[in-house]
Amino acid sequence: MKIWVPSEAAADVLSDLPDVECVVYDGTGPVPGGVEEVEVWVPPLVTVPDVPGLLGRMPRLKLLQTVTAGVEPYRPHLPEGAVLCNARGVHDAGTAEWAVGAMIAVLREFPGFVRAQDRAEWTYHHTGVLADSTVLIVGYGSIGEALERRLDGFEVDVIRVARTARGNVHGQDELPELLPRADVVVLLVPATPATAGLVDADFLAAMKDGALLVNAARGGVVDTGALVAELEKGRITAALDVTDPEPLPRDHPLWTAPGVFVTPHVAGSTPASGRRTLRLLRSQLLRYLAGEPLKNMITGSY
Repeated sequence: MKIWVPSEAAADVLSDLPDVECVVYDGTGPVPGGVEEVEVWVPPLVTVPDVPGLLGRMPRLKLLQTVTAGVEPYRPHLPEGAVLCNARGVHDAGTAEWAVGAMIAVLREFPGFVRAQDRAEWTYHHTGVLADSTVLIVGYGSIGEALERRLDGFEVDVIRVARTARGNVHGQDELPELLPRADVVVLLVPATPATAGLVDADFLAAMKDGALLVNAARGGVVDTGALVAELEKGRITAALDVTDPEPLPRDHPLWTAPGVFVTPHVAGSTPASGRRTLRLLRSQLLRYLAGEPLKNMITGSY
């Protein structure tokens, strides 16, 4: 059985499995030979060029296992008979940790103090604070749960929102009533047709003055033009690990908009994520070889 994996580390963790041939393809350089024989493909973290064309050359593909929670580059082009699984859970810690760090960085004005340090200026003043805030988590899945665990102890109130209501989790249709209550709005929704442009001008207008928008989801969830307009007014602030477009062009107005903190899609790029990805890959391949049910199968809308 031929498996494409994204790294030597992934190949090493699968090297002792019986009748398995691992080929490393990290998306750079020429496509390896034997693409028509690939039965399992584990794409790299950064999407490879021409996904539709590549999948179209994989008639024997049975399992596509991503190393990301998002599957949007692959799902529309999956060959008939192939199963798609994501890496739900492996990036929870890193992404949740980034979200907490981003909130504190913006509210306590760390980027501004770093710039002042570069100028050797002592710019004493009061800042915002996370304590006593209401944090609205939009997209309350495994990462949302991990984020709430990390917020425990910061003395905040948490409002949970998912696509549909359940228990103590509100439905997405309740956002117009919930947004004005939030001091911090954290986006953790998957990229789907239903979430594309979810954060539009109306969404942003419903946020309270001085609120912070934190995007650890996907850039396309936010209408970039509408966000820039609100930032230029100085009415809200934002912390963005993802943008639309991405990478952000050097001349894009988001770079210089007031009150925005941008990181280059690094929330889940941590050693912890790497270790957990390798554990998932080995577990998943053992299940596949044994004919057992796979983890994280993508069915329905997501």
